Amino acid sequence: MTTRVILTYKDYEALPADGRRYELHDGELSVTAAPAPRHQRTLRNLFRAIDAHVEARGLGEMLLSPIDLILSDTTVVQPDLVYLRLDQASAVTARGIEAPPALVVEVLSPGTTSIDRGVKLQLYARHAIPHYWIVDADRERVEAYELAGASYRLAGVLEGPAPAALPPFVDLTLDPGGTWHVTGRRIE
Repeated sequence: MTTRVILTYKDYEALPADGRRYELHDGELSVTAAPAPRHQRTLRNLFRAIDAHVEARGLGEMLLSPIDLILSDTTVVQPDLVYLRLDQASAVTARGIEAPPALVVEVLSPGTTSIDRGVKLQLYARHAIPHYWIVDADRERVEAYELAGASYRLAGVLEGPAPAALPPFVDLTLDPGGTWHVTGRRIE
């Protein structure tokens, strides 16, 4: 019989700074490679659109990965984007973000799809993060999930040519062209 080793934040801190993305999912180490350029370009475009909206309206703060979101001593993740409302500013500490934010965004990569749609979806719901977006750059689709009790329900989708507003930003209309394109050409 194998005994499962549960890692903690202290173990996480001791991991090497070697360019890999380390996370703890309920004490289990998860390691993924650095994201591809398409992932990063999509992330940049989303960040620019949302951050401009958040800044212009004084709604709080957007943060980009890598940043530690410390949900417990055994759960430390690095979402691609994090939105904190003004009243959540104290969650940001020298270690990272130490409380559930208003929104986390994950841009899918080939090596993270099952984690983002499975393990992280469950972790984020369990830690009461009200909004979770899953961004699929290959399908040019953003799925906005909203916490309903102990799990998420699909609350909105950005897909196709029509702009859409997604919770929690009901007054921000995201333009698909601006999300999936850069300088007039489709992101590859």
